[in-house]
Amino acid sequence: MRITPVSNHSVYSFAAKPKTSEDKKPDNTNPITQGGEKSKLALATFIGGLGLGAKLLFELMDGDFVVEDLGELAGKIVDKQHKNVSKTKKMFLGIGAFGGLLAMFVGGFALLYTLFKAPNIHYNGKVNAYQKGKDMDVYIKGNDTEKEIYTQMNEKAKSATAEEKAKLQEQYMQMQMAKNRVPDFVKNL
Repeated sequence: MRITPVSNHSVYSFAAKPKTSEDKKPDNTNPITQGGEKSKLALATFIGGLGLGAKLLFELMDGDFVVEDLGELAGKIVDKQHKNVSKTKKMFLGIGAFGGLLAMFVGGFALLYTLFKAPNIHYNGKVNAYQKGKDMDVYIKGNDTEKEIYTQMNEKAKSATAEEKAKLQEQYMQMQMAKNRVPDFVKNL
């Protein structure tokens, strides 16, 4: 086996291959998946659980009973973990521990609420994915058909007479008026 040095470095390139017109294929796949719909529902349920947990905590804190208990618990945590620190640092550590305990309570409640709603999320995720998938399929196929019609009109216009071009322009205007609508669940940016 013989190894020779590379004499021309420009022949070997590790850069990305330039895109050609053959590489630019339109992506006509449906972006709606069951996993995506379930994750959206799970996130919405968790956020709702955070709201319910905060409301429950404020209902419990109505008589300042929970605030005193959480404050004492936060003080014990700070005293146990940080013995030789200044008073101001202890105060900030206590505020942080108090906030952490509040977040733990609210987050724990939200997690329990999400787990409780998991079967509902699973079912509704499948139903939503099916419905949105069908709507998106119709939209994608409509776009493909619209694109094909425009291509055919363009090919006809290349070899058309003046009155045929006028008729094609009228048809083009009708196509513009009957444009394919984006499904309602898609956010327009």
